[in-house]
Amino acid sequence: MGRVFVVGVGMTKVGRFFDKSARELFAEALFNAVNDAGGLKPQALVVGNMTSSVLMEQDSLAALLADYSGLRGIPAFKVEAACGSGGAALYAGFSLVKSGLVDVVAVGGVEKLTENVTAMTTKALAQAADAEYELFYGASFAGLNAMIARLYMDTYGYTREDLAYWPLRMHEYASYNPYAQLPRKTTLETILNSSVIADPLHLYDCAPIGDGAAVAILVRGEEKAREINRALGREVLVEIAGIGYATDSVDLGSRRDLLKMESSIIASRKAYKMAGIAEKSIDYVEVHDAFHITGYLALEAMGFAGEGEAPKLWKEGRFAKGDRPEVNFSGGLKARGHPVGATGIYQLAEAVMQIRGDFPGYKASSPEVAATHNVGGVATFSIVSVLRRAT
Repeated sequence: MGRVFVVGVGMTKVGRFFDKSARELFAEALFNAVNDAGGLKPQALVVGNMTSSVLMEQDSLAALLADYSGLRGIPAFKVEAACGSGGAALYAGFSLVKSGLVDVVAVGGVEKLTENVTAMTTKALAQAADAEYELFYGASFAGLNAMIARLYMDTYGYTREDLAYWPLRMHEYASYNPYAQLPRKTTLETILNSSVIADPLHLYDCAPIGDGAAVAILVRGEEKAREINRALGREVLVEIAGIGYATDSVDLGSRRDLLKMESSIIASRKAYKMAGIAEKSIDYVEVHDAFHITGYLALEAMGFAGEGEAPKLWKEGRFAKGDRPEVNFSGGLKARGHPVGATGIYQLAEAVMQIRGDFPGYKASSPEVAATHNVGGVATFSIVSVLRRAT
């Protein structure tokens, strides 16, 4: 089976786009990705999306996007894995290319979350929880993650202030990112005094609701990928060296340990094994931080921190520029934004650009190996990818 390379990436800014439809956002990201790949036309399209059926009243989404983007006739399908839909689309697209069924695939994600009242959007997102045992009783993802945050604080002796250093740094990084929804710095005082969403989570501890689209072009074979790079005058080639996907129970009541992202542990180990690396080899990572607690648990699940240690290490300055790994220089979901079905592809695009050295925001220290971590639900789904520089 051939090796898989990312030869083009494209994104839209994350925000509230009342003047743009989902198809327009996706076409913009796809155009940017195709242009970044030297005009290479995809032979298939895989789209990550969570809420089109509920919030857009639109099924047949993949065909709609293919047609609107000038790709009528190619195979196209939508992948849904809650907030991990983008990562799941990457997994499916990688499989198509790796198997040789298709040589060039566009993997993308798109979401429109802002054209409905907040209560409706919150309920649509909450449908990723267990419908009978959680959603029925009014559970939201803010509420579910708040319970985990409270348990984590009580178990390891942390305060709200200890955990607040995550959003503080995310806003710092996002202030440099032209694609970010919240490109502004903040203060610890502002974070701590922001309004309560679900105690102990406050507004600044949570990712915002936003719209956006991102696309990556995957190709099979090193020769084809290098040919594209030569035509573009680009020196750095990025390979998807490993990818892992795992699931956990949907309802939290069935979990073995609420303070471990078991699906992320499994997915990351699978990705590392496929890539032939250990976690210590990873220079840069984009982790899924829909809430600050998610970011901390992700660092522990991926092997970058011991159980209960991530907030302490983070507060001490670990995972910043010059450390290994450097983490979320995009601003993460917390400040770059979280258009849920597209998030996994934003992470992929950002990691690719960090390896290539052309990310337009806060730059990593010339990473050779990068990883992305995308989850759906409360780590019900986890998808981890490992990217490697192939000069």
